[in-house]
Formats: sequence, structure tokens, C-alpha cells
Amino acid sequence: MKDYMVKDIRNIAVLGHGSEGKTTLVESMLYAAGVTDRQGRVEDGNTVSDYDPEEIKRHISISAAVCPIEIHGKKLNVIDVPGYFDFAGEMTGPLYAVESALIVMSAVTGISTGFEKAWAESGKHGLARFIAISQIDREHVNYRAVVDALRAKYGSCIIPMVLPIGEGANFKGVVDVLSGKAFTGAGKDRKEIPIPEDMKGQVAEALDACHEAAASTSEDLMEKFFDEGTLSDEDMMRGLSAGIYDGSIVPVAPVCSLNGIGVRPLMFALATYMPSPMEHTYHGVNPKTKSVHIRHADMSESFTAQVFKTIADPFVGKLSLIKVISGVLTPATALYNPNQDKPEKAAGMFMIRGKKQTPVGMLCAGDIGALSKLQYTSTGDSLCEIGKAVQYDSIAFPAPQLSLAVYAKKAGEEDKVFSGLARLCEEMPDVIVAKDPMTGETLISGQGELELEIVRQKLQSKFGAEAVFKDPKIAYRESIRKTISVQGRHKKQSGGHGQFGDVWIEFSPAAPGVDFEFEDAVVGGAVPRNFIPSVEKGLRENLVKGVLAGFPMTGLHAKLYDGSYHPVDSSEMAFKTAARIAYKQCINASPVLLEPIMHVEITVPDEYMGDIMGDMNKRRGRILGMEPVDGKQQIVAEVPQAEMFKYATDLRSMTQAKGSFKMNFERYEEVPAAISAKIVEAHKADLADDEE
Repeated sequence: MKDYMVKDIRNIAVLGHGSEGKTTLVESMLYAAGVTDRQGRVEDGNTVSDYDPEEIKRHISISAAVCPIEIHGKKLNVIDVPGYFDFAGEMTGPLYAVESALIVMSAVTGISTGFEKAWAESGKHGLARFIAISQIDREHVNYRAVVDALRAKYGSCIIPMVLPIGEGANFKGVVDVLSGKAFTGAGKDRKEIPIPEDMKGQVAEALDACHEAAASTSEDLMEKFFDEGTLSDEDMMRGLSAGIYDGSIVPVAPVCSLNGIGVRPLMFALATYMPSPMEHTYHGVNPKTKSVHIRHADMSESFTAQVFKTIADPFVGKLSLIKVISGVLTPATALYNPNQDKPEKAAGMFMIRGKKQTPVGMLCAGDIGALSKLQYTSTGDSLCEIGKAVQYDSIAFPAPQLSLAVYAKKAGEEDKVFSGLARLCEEMPDVIVAKDPMTGETLISGQGELELEIVRQKLQSKFGAEAVFKDPKIAYRESIRKTISVQGRHKKQSGGHGQFGDVWIEFSPAAPGVDFEFEDAVVGGAVPRNFIPSVEKGLRENLVKGVLAGFPMTGLHAKLYDGSYHPVDSSEMAFKTAARIAYKQCINASPVLLEPIMHVEITVPDEYMGDIMGDMNKRRGRILGMEPVDGKQQIVAEVPQAEMFKYATDLRSMTQAKGSFKMNFERYEEVPAAISAKIVEAHKADLADDEE
């Protein structure tokens, strides 16, 4: 592949709902452009962009894949992005690397949740949009009805640039509205035909809409349009390009990816009208001076880039996919990572297409490529020249929605499992592995059950490590409700040097928010000063195991107010033991079980409000309030953590994946008595099993 100037590069993310034809369309584009000599099929597991063993096995896209295509003198860096919601993190990185989004929509299903999310995310990143209506050859398809539905939802920005000749089983070609040319077939069978008579009125109507849309992008074009009633080809190009760039025009084209009909006109439109990187401005900062640096896709500026995806391979090593923002990268460029404040050295520089890596001598501003074996660099990090530090905003990946406890399947393989997970987290930065400080378990968190299952499978296939995922433990706590005064007496005097410690302690509920509070109220030397710290230490050591079911104790105030000692047999150990004996008597202080309460913010469309609130009540939740947020409703509630396992899956099911939520720990509250009894019984059984 030749080197392209910035103006001839188009970076395009292919987005949309899962299983609506994104990968098939990318494969069809590669075939139509002559990149491949045979069009692969998702069902056969031989597509360029779905090459991971898990993708081939499941027939779905799991990772974003770059597929450069040369057509009409332009280079299209097409990125096939997964559509399943469990892989939302895979959509995030590519959106930082492109200027355009090709949103694929099935003519059969219409506006789906995945389409709406793709529309919203591309808008949030300020990307130019183009809609490809796929599966136009299916039964009961009505192209005009689909376009009308898009206009009803998104307004007059929806402009059909290409029209289908026939629909369903009769779909045989397309009409390019702007050129006025009609084509049937694809590949070697593609041929130009006159526009069908019954379509001429429809084509004229669509052309008028294109002229009006182009004219509306500037005052001088609007004046020309009113004066002359039409626009020249040059003016049309200028107006449509401007409108597509600012989002006031979103072209629509029909395609049948399986037989390739409509694919070449779509690619021509993408190459012609979608913005090049040079139309975008990037803002970075010098991390040390905090001065702002503005960069453009200009080869004369100093080199800067951002890593938008990392591929972890146990054999090849780490591969970092980068978008070159400014300047030129060559093997001689002295790299620096301002995020880590470290110099970097790449082992190789590549153009990447699916899993194929082709070495290149340079990467120019605006282009997408890959660097191998960077030592310190992670996804989202910036790269620049040494001495010319520029750092761009890090990539904001979606917060995890589901957490599971992870264990090595075989004893002794913990290091193998967790080192493999660390490598996979480089590849999937929305997956987080961290130890829960409250339970001691290691938790793996991601977008959903499917993503975490993919991680487990990749761990086994890539690194030969087997892991087991379980529901995480709930960090229950114990406390007391009433005040008691007890004696802890430890006496062991059977000849020789004995042990003696005697304490009187008042246990009472501590002030809210206090885990443990020790009060020294001894007078008259009943307990010698040097033994008092031992009493406190003995109590603290035993708080890890409560008196009710063995959960850690919290909210306890202990006042040491009396005791006695032996001048010879008393020791620090004896008083620690006496404190433990006293602590065990908290079983008589009306002990209770506490559970973590989570603060939850759930954002859903209005029509799901009733279902969500009813579900919250079933989960023992309390609704605190509601407020409108970005056209949806946000429900604020407090819910026991025990009731929120796999809520991500349940919420997705209840709202057709249109809902989202955030959850944070709020406080501890007493567990209802009936539920508490079952938890205590189950936990005691678990402890007994562990002891066996």
C-alpha cells in the first residue's frame, strides 16, 4: 500500500447493533476494493476482521479490527467495531481515532437500541455520520419507510444519497442520486443501466433534497440556489462535505453486503464526502508546564499520537494501535510517553489489517498504524517526540457493570491466572481486576456476563491458565445493639510460671461511622499501665471475627474500667487472652448482622420507569428521587448489595438495553431478622466446611 497524504485519508468506525451486518459489510468492502480475492463469511469464520478464535466460534465480533482499503485514490481506514453491548469498551477507543462513523442499520429491524447508542456516541465525539441500511434484500423490506422513520426521529438531516432498485427478493441495484447513474449487480456482473422510469420522480425528489441540504450549509450557496434553482457539482461537493462534517447532513445508502450490491457506491460516497483528518483540531497539554498545545493533522508539525487499542499476544508480544495526530513517525523518531514520563522504543512499525501486520517505513499525520512491544505504554496513552511533550486526554472507558470473584481452578496456578489477566486487561481496558478490601476476594469487573466469559476463555486459550468465576462474597458486618459489662478472666497457675489477666469491660454501640473505639477508664492501677495496650490489641485482633456468625465486628465501643493482676504471673499475652474472653460475651449484647447498602443511579427512558421502580421494591430498595437527565429519567435509590448481583443483565433485559446504572457503597444497615437468620446459618455452614 502506498503512502497517502493527509487529505486523502478517511478514518471511519463501523458501528451499529449486533448481528445487523457490520462485519459482512466490511468484508464486502474489502472484496469490492480488490483487497481480498474471495469474500469471507461470518458463518464460515473466515472474515478479515473477525479472526480471534472466540469470534470465529461464536460468530460475533468481540474486538475492534482495523481494515485499510484503497479506493478512488483515497485510503479508508475502516474499523469494524463490535455491536454487542458487553463489548461497549471496544467501541470507545476507536471513536478517539476516527473522524467519521458509518452506522449500519438493518432494513428489517429498523431503529434498534444499538443504532441509537451508535448515533449518540458518534454525536458525543463530534463525528461525521453516514447510515448504511443493510439487509435490503430481505423479505418485507420498505426502504422509504425506514428513511421516514429515521427522519421522524432525527429530523431533516437524514438525506438519501443512494436509492435501491427494487426491494426484498427484487433488490437488484442502486441509483446514485448525485451522479444520476444507475447500476445493477456487483463485481464482474455490475453494469450501468438507465434509471428505471418508475423511479425518476423519486430520484428527482431525492436530488432536490440533496441540493437544499447542501445550499443550507452557507449563505452564499443558499443565494446561488435561490437565484439559479440548482447548484454546480463543485458547489454540491462543498456544501454536502460541510454539512456532513458539522452533522447537519447524514447521508443514507442501501446495501446488500452478501452479494455486494450497493457497496461500491457507498465506498465512493465515503471516500468523496467524509472528512479527512486535516479538518480536525486536537488539544493537548504539556504535562509539566500545563501549557496548551494545539495540533493538526499536519506532517510539518512535531510527531504526536495516541494509542486507542492494545492487542496482547503471548507469542508476538504487545501490539499498540495508534492514531498519528500530527507529524511523521519513522523508526528514527525518539519516542516519549508523557503519561508515564518515560522514553519508549518500538520493536516494529506496521500497517495492520485484521490480524495481518505489514511492516512500513513511516506513518504520516492522520493515519492509523501499530507499534510492537512498547514497554510502558497502555491504551489511552499519548506518544510524542522527546523534548516536545504533548499529552492528550485519556480515553474514558465505560464503568464496569458486573463484578465476579475470580479464583485459579487449580491450586498453585494463581500467579499464572493473575499474570494472564493482567495482560488481557491491557487488551480490554474496560475490564478491571482488583482485590476487594472488604472481603479479600479478587474481583473481575466488566460490562456483562458475556464479556467476562470471553475473558475466561481467552485466558485459557492464550495463556493456558484456567480460572473459575463465582458470585462475590457480600461484605457483611456484625455489631451490637445494647450495652453490657463483662469480665474477662484468664488464669492458668498450675506450678511454675503461670498466666493471669483479669479485665472488666463495658461494650456499647459506637457513634455512627466509628468502626472501633477503645476507652481507658482504669483508675487506681487495677490494671497496670503497661498491660492496657495489650487489652486494646487483644480486642482489635478479635474484631475480625464477630460473635454472631463470624463476620467482622464494627461499630463497637469498649471501655476498660477495672480488673486485677498478679505481680509475677501477669503478662501482655495473659491480658490479650482476657480481652478475647470478654469480647466473646458480646453474644449477650443483642448482636445484629449488617449489610452494605449501595447508592444506585439508574437512567432509563420514561416508558420503563414503572418496571424499574417495581423491580427496586422487590430488591428491598428505597427510591430517593427522580430527575430528568439527557432526555431520560434518572432514578436514585438505595439498595442492599446482596440484591444487586447481575443487575446489569437484568436491567438490560427490562429495558431492551436502553438503561444504564452507576452504583457506589453508601453505608451499612441492619439486615431484617428473617433474612439475617438464613445468612448466619449459611455462613456457619461455610465456615464448618472450610475447617474440614
